[in-house]
Amino acid sequence: MTLSTGRPARAWGGGATHRFYSVVVFVLLASLDNVAIGLVPPLYGAIADSFAVPQRLLGLVTAVSFLVSAVAAVGWAYFGDRTNRKPLLMIGTLLWAAGTGGSGLAGDYPTFLAAQLLAAVGLGAVGSVGFSVVTDLISPRRRGLVMSFWGLSQGVGTLAGTLVGGLLGATDWRRPFLLLTVVGVAATAAYLFTYDIRRGQSEPELVDALAGGAEYDYRISRADLPVILGRRTNRWLILQGLTAQAAFGSLVWLPVLFAERARDQGYSPSTAIVVGSVFATLFQLGGVLSIVGGLIGDALQRRTPSGRALVAAVGILAAVPFYLVLFFVPIRIEVPDGAGTGAIVRAVLGSVVTEPTVGLSLLTALLALALTSANSPNWFALIADANPPEHRGTVYSLGNLVNGVGRAAGNGLVGVAFHGLRAAFPPPLNYAVGLAAFQLFFIPTGIMYWLAARTSPKDISDVEHLLHTRAEKL
Repeated sequence: MTLSTGRPARAWGGGATHRFYSVVVFVLLASLDNVAIGLVPPLYGAIADSFAVPQRLLGLVTAVSFLVSAVAAVGWAYFGDRTNRKPLLMIGTLLWAAGTGGSGLAGDYPTFLAAQLLAAVGLGAVGSVGFSVVTDLISPRRRGLVMSFWGLSQGVGTLAGTLVGGLLGATDWRRPFLLLTVVGVAATAAYLFTYDIRRGQSEPELVDALAGGAEYDYRISRADLPVILGRRTNRWLILQGLTAQAAFGSLVWLPVLFAERARDQGYSPSTAIVVGSVFATLFQLGGVLSIVGGLIGDALQRRTPSGRALVAAVGILAAVPFYLVLFFVPIRIEVPDGAGTGAIVRAVLGSVVTEPTVGLSLLTALLALALTSANSPNWFALIADANPPEHRGTVYSLGNLVNGVGRAAGNGLVGVAFHGLRAAFPPPLNYAVGLAAFQLFFIPTGIMYWLAARTSPKDISDVEHLLHTRAEKL
């Protein structure tokens, strides 16, 4: 992980340990906001029963929350590109912690929905403003690697949310929300000890000027928005999120698919929730290999300015067949019905070795998720490469807005698809067919990355020239 630009750390107002601590805090916060996102889906059934509403209304909560968070992120990012970013991050974290706590204390569905929307507003700050800060800490040569940790932390957060929701909330769905509230408050305190990272401090073109005491004081303005959208690479990076996230958004139903398979084999609802959460968590471990995608993107980008986009395009398209296999491979679940959580987890883990179909499903899932995980670090790094420092948070948030629309559509519409398919395909087959259909959205995603590979060389070169010119003025 490269956190310096080759100059003494004190030139930036913080030592190496302080800088490392700051990156760790931002990466962990990126994971925590995804814990909050992943907390609800494993508990759809329990929360729906508690409020006496259909499960699809809980799917609607998740879908609307994605959208609200993405819209809020645009505002957070714009102000973050203009002002001091640390206070914004602290306020956003407190908001999502308050919303999460309110969710755990909600007595009815409308209150739960309102609390989740409050949390979503706060979550919009963590991703967009945090991304802007982290890109100012990382040199371009290592952006893919460090952004893979950033993206991986989000994936790990989603997994942790799925696991904590399913395990800790199996008997009382409110407990995970209250626990996460405490963690969110502690995270806000951790922000106090990070230092204010200077814009542009990791750019090779600006190193000498900033080390000499100059201040990079360029800030975004409304007049810059047409310039941002005028970069063709930005357009492809933003638009690909609509189809990519429609596919990714549908995958939050993985715990439900495996829980329904368990119920179909005769297991009780509480046991099925734990089984679904553990299987979904286990099968998403391939996301850890996003580090490989980031490293390959860094290496290929040093050879050609199209490198990152090409890595993402190949990974996305190659993953589609593996997803289709994953949903239809039959799994025989052998766990002690009604046993404690620990016994069920051990039985599921043991089935990876003792049950061939589980082992095959795990291998298929690892390959599928390893390939699609090349998307995340290279998308983050491309946004940083193709935009000057004062635009990055806003470009990220615009991409995240489209991502939110796509994810909300994927998460919400796949629930409708499950319901519509039920007449022709009884559960759990309706879930498998619906999820498989939504993975086809990865095909246009891969095509848009290929188009970005054709436009990125010019856009990256233009930004480098712009920063050289500004350095001379500084």
